[in-house]
Amino acid sequence: MNLKRLVFTSIILLSALQLQAQKKISGPLIHEYGETFTVPQPDLEVNTEAEYKVVFDISQAPEDPAALNPYFNTVARFLNMHAYTKVDKAQLKPVLVVHGSAAYGLLKHKFYKEKFGVDNPNLDLLNKLHALDIPVILCGQTAGARDISVEKRWAKTQVALSAMTALIHYQNLDYALISF
Repeated sequence: MNLKRLVFTSIILLSALQLQAQKKISGPLIHEYGETFTVPQPDLEVNTEAEYKVVFDISQAPEDPAALNPYFNTVARFLNMHAYTKVDKAQLKPVLVVHGSAAYGLLKHKFYKEKFGVDNPNLDLLNKLHALDIPVILCGQTAGARDISVEKRWAKTQVALSAMTALIHYQNLDYALISF
């Protein structure tokens, strides 16, 4: 009986330690979005002196139009997790290149609601990214193919000839590509 109790107690203690080892956190740059987990003593340490230049290739939207695009939220996660590890905000340089069905996430509320019947759940996060000087670039080919005119899209949207052009441009500037 004592052996069973010891094993049970050990499992409970190890589970408790695991729960304490990684906790879910929000912020510090964007509190309402981009929750991450702490990672105590990672084997690959974060270089707090490095510049983190990354271009996010975002082409998909969630099936539920009322849901936040998880790929937009990943950019908030990128910012928060690195800022939490004391990488200075000035060293974090993400760029979003948006095309395909993800482009609808750049519509103003009025036009998003016309298309999907709900307000655009992405605009609050996009405004928070813009406040941090994060560029959001729409593929011009997608804009034409999906009728996302300048009047219909979020005012801070930048436009490139194509997603391919924007991705090549930023990779030529030594941005790492993260593609979904």
